[in-house]
Amino acid sequence: MNPIRLIVGLGNPGREYDTTRHNAGFWFVDELARSENLSFRSEAKFIGLAARGNLHGHEVWLLKPQTFMNASGRSVAAIAQFYKIAPSEILVVHDELDLQPGIARLKVGGGHGGHNGLKDIIAHLGSKDFWRLRLGVGHPGDRAEVVNFVLNDPRREELELIEDAMQKSLHVAPLAIEGKMEAAMLKLHSK
Repeated sequence: MNPIRLIVGLGNPGREYDTTRHNAGFWFVDELARSENLSFRSEAKFIGLAARGNLHGHEVWLLKPQTFMNASGRSVAAIAQFYKIAPSEILVVHDELDLQPGIARLKVGGGHGGHNGLKDIIAHLGSKDFWRLRLGVGHPGDRAEVVNFVLNDPRREELELIEDAMQKSLHVAPLAIEGKMEAAMLKLHSK
């Protein structure tokens, strides 16, 4: 399998969104950047904040689109086209309603499950075949409550579980970056 060349954290720009469930993808790439001593810079041509580093022997871009969630695909497609990064070399990290806090899952392809960030990325890349790291945030129980739910902060005990799942995910990041997805999934999913 191909090594990962681009890790995209999904979220909304702006301080008022920093701590909301929908920004779990931003939290992950922030943590990864911190652990690798990388800093994000504003990249106008990619409509995002980007950092580049040598992670586990591979050049990897980290990206936080600044387009707002529903237009994330513009940012992802811009950097992917510029650096000729194939969908199979992209890992998108996002909040996942269908998983409970504390659970993280890796998968490749599939639909968008109603996630507008994923929907836009699929549309702009013209492919579903990118990797996803799904960070569970839980579900409010009522579809009508979803928007309000993801745009609010998790309760403290939920946040601790989400952070725990992020730490587990960071431990398998080297395997994912090297393209050893089976091993990464086995390790992440068996805890």
